[in-house]
Amino acid sequence: MNNISKIAIIGASGFIGSALTKEALSRGLQVRALVSRPERLEATTQLEVVAVDVLDTAALIAALQGVDVVLSAFSGHAQTDVASYYQRGVASILAAVKAQTDIPRLLLVGGAASLEVPDGSMLLDSPNFPAEYRGTAEGAYAALQLLRAETALQWSYLSPAAEIFPGDKTGQFRLGGDQLLTDTNGKSRISTGDYAVAMLDELQQPKQLNRRFSVAY
Repeated sequence: MNNISKIAIIGASGFIGSALTKEALSRGLQVRALVSRPERLEATTQLEVVAVDVLDTAALIAALQGVDVVLSAFSGHAQTDVASYYQRGVASILAAVKAQTDIPRLLLVGGAASLEVPDGSMLLDSPNFPAEYRGTAEGAYAALQLLRAETALQWSYLSPAAEIFPGDKTGQFRLGGDQLLTDTNGKSRISTGDYAVAMLDELQQPKQLNRRFSVAY
């Protein structure tokens, strides 16, 4: 899929979205940034900035026309009912992608909470899982289930480590599947820069079609 030239990044100015945008631009890709607050980004010859409400499916359909791949970093962190808002947003994104004449591939920024811990349960089910992250985690897990039921498009879902922090790329990380990756100290961490590298690598050289994969140090 080296013929990819133009991609759409939904939520391009967010915590993870901004790292994805930076990495995509560094690789020479044309980026259409779909954001709710366009003033956060400065348009260039390589970066097109489009204001769009993800829940407005008709507007999203129009905004996605002509791109080769859709990369969603959509997040509902600022909403009161995070899980419900996130699920409605992802459903709108799926509908908009499938409405395209040539259905582009979809890559989704996922969550870590649905990854399995050593006893086979999900991290989300751990007794000490932080309550403030539960809404986001439940929404991200619901999005994964929606994707797994899809038959009309090619998708990939990248779960970060349990802790994702602002940081530059090192290019030194591990990829996994449905299990939570930890280092020799039992920590599960990844920088936003290295997360973006893993996602853009998959975008340009697909190896995780129609499945969830994970990344950590």
